[in-house]
Amino acid sequence: MSFALRDRMRELAPERSGLKSDFIAALTFAIVSVPQAMAHSVLAAVNPILGIYTLVVAVPIAAFFTSAVFMNVSTTGALSIVVGNELRSVGLDDKVAALTTLVALVGLFQALAGFLRLGKVLRFVSDAVMTGFLNGVAVLIILGQLGALTGFRSSYASTVAQALDLLLRLGQIDAPTTVIGAFAMGLILILLRTRLSKFAFVLAIALAGLALAVLSHLGSNLGLDWSSVRIVRDIAEIPRDLPRFSLPRLDYLAPLLLPALSVAIIGLVQGAGVSQAYPNPDGKYPDVSEDFFGQGVANLATSLISGLPAGGSISGTVLIASAGARSRWTNILAGLLVVLVVLLAAPFAERTPMPALAALLIVAGYQGLRLQAAQMIWRTSRGSAAAMILTFLATLFMPLHYAVLLGIVFSIALHAIGWANQAKITELALVPGGFPEQRDPPEVLPSNQFTALYVSGSLFFAAAKSLEKTLPKADNARNAVVALILRGHPEVGATFFNVLQRYSATLRANGGKLMLVAVDEQVYDQLARTGLLKTIGEQNVYRTTPRIGEALNDAMTAAQIWINQRTA
Repeated sequence: MSFALRDRMRELAPERSGLKSDFIAALTFAIVSVPQAMAHSVLAAVNPILGIYTLVVAVPIAAFFTSAVFMNVSTTGALSIVVGNELRSVGLDDKVAALTTLVALVGLFQALAGFLRLGKVLRFVSDAVMTGFLNGVAVLIILGQLGALTGFRSSYASTVAQALDLLLRLGQIDAPTTVIGAFAMGLILILLRTRLSKFAFVLAIALAGLALAVLSHLGSNLGLDWSSVRIVRDIAEIPRDLPRFSLPRLDYLAPLLLPALSVAIIGLVQGAGVSQAYPNPDGKYPDVSEDFFGQGVANLATSLISGLPAGGSISGTVLIASAGARSRWTNILAGLLVVLVVLLAAPFAERTPMPALAALLIVAGYQGLRLQAAQMIWRTSRGSAAAMILTFLATLFMPLHYAVLLGIVFSIALHAIGWANQAKITELALVPGGFPEQRDPPEVLPSNQFTALYVSGSLFFAAAKSLEKTLPKADNARNAVVALILRGHPEVGATFFNVLQRYSATLRANGGKLMLVAVDEQVYDQLARTGLLKTIGEQNVYRTTPRIGEALNDAMTAAQIWINQRTA
C-alpha cells in the first residue's frame, strides 16, 4: 500500500482556518444522518441503534485510512437492503451474530482487495450492469417500504409479491399509519424544495413524530385510536450506553462467504464512484485501491460492535461537501458528534413513527434511481441495454448476491464481446513526396500493385475471424503484394495465424505474396515457432524499429522491385 502513516498524520494536522467549516459540516451530517442510519437499519431488519453505531465507528476510521479526503463511508440503502435479504431467514436471536460475521467478512474482502491493488479490476464491472443493479435496488427499497407506509402486512416473502399483494388488498391498509406516512412524505417533498432541503428528512421525521403525539392525545379524548401506528420503540429501545463488543461466529463463516463477497463488491463499486467524483484538495484523484483498504478497515472495526456494512455514500459525501467540508476532520468529527446527537435525542428517536422512516426511504429510493444513466445506456447499444435490463430483473427476482455475481458475468461477457470484435483494417495509400493517406480498404485486391493495410484492434478469437472477412478479396488478383502492418500488437492469437496462412496461400496461388510489417519480437517468435515464418518467407517479414515507417518503407521498396521483375 502507498499509504504512509507519517504522511497521513501530517495531513491530519488541523488548520484553524478550516476547522470551523469542518465542524459545521460534521454537525450537519450528524443531525441529518441519524434518522437515515435508523432507516437503513430498518432495511436490514435489525435494531435501529446498529445503524447509528455504524456512523460512530465507520465514518471516522475510514476517514483516516482512505485516500479520498472527502468520501463519506457510512450506511447506504443498497448495502442495507442486501443485508436484509441475506439475513431474512436468520432468527432474531442469532441475527446480530450473523450480522457481525457478515460485516467482518465484508471488511476482510475489501481490505484484501486494497492490499492486492485490485482497483483496476473495477473497470470490468460495466456501467450498464451497475445501473441495472442500482436501479433494481432503488425499486426494491421503494416497494419494500409500502407495507410500513400503509400498515399492510403481506404473507409473501418476495418484496415484489408484497407490493402486488398490497395493490390487490387496498381495503386492508391501516388508515392512521397511512396518514402519518403520507404526512411525512409530503413534508419531505415540500422541504426539499426550500432552503431547508439539507434538513428535510430530520425535520419531516420530527414533525411526523410530533403530529402522531398530538393526534394520539386528541384521539384519546375524541375516541379515535392511533395506537396502530408503530414507532421505533415498538421494535427496540435505543440504549444510552456504549456499543457492546462482539466477535464473528465460526458457524456462520461458510454460509455467509458468498453474500459477504457480494456486499463487498457493491460497497467497493459505490465507493470508487464516489471517490473519483470528488478530487482531493490538492487536485489529484484518490487511489482507488487505498480506498478499498480504508473501507475494509472501517468494516472490520464496525463488525466488532455489530454495526451495518459501510460503504462510500453518495448522499453523505454530497452533504458534507455542500456543507463546507475542508479536510478529513469533517468525517472524523462527524462520528463524535453522532454520539452527542444520540445521547441528547435518544428519547425522541424512540418515538419516531415507522411510517415516517418508510417515507424517508421511499424518497431516498426514488432519489437513488439512475434514470438518465439508464436512458443513455438504452440509446448506446443493444448489448449494454440488454445487460442493464437483465441485471435489473435479476435484482428484483433473485437473491441479491446471485444478482451481483450475475451482473459481473454480464460485465465480463460485454467486455469480452466488445474486445473480441474490435478489429479494423485501414489502407495506407502511399502519396509520392507526401504522407500516407488513410482510407477504407478495397473490396477487391488490385493486380500488379502494392497494397499496405494497417491492422488495429484485437487479433484474437472472433475479432480475427471478423477481420478475415474485411480483407480485400485476392482470388483474381495477379502478382499482388499485400503488406499487413502489425505495429502495436505485442501478441496475436492462433486464429489470426490461421487467417494469415489462408490469405497467404490465396495470394501465392495467383502469383502474389503476403508481407508482415512492423512485427514485434514476440510475434516474430510466434511465427517462427508455428512454422508460419517459413511459409510466408523470412524475407517477407519486417521487424519493428524505433523509427515509425521505416519497416514499411523497406517493405514497399522490396515489393516494387519484386512486382517490376514479375511484370517485365
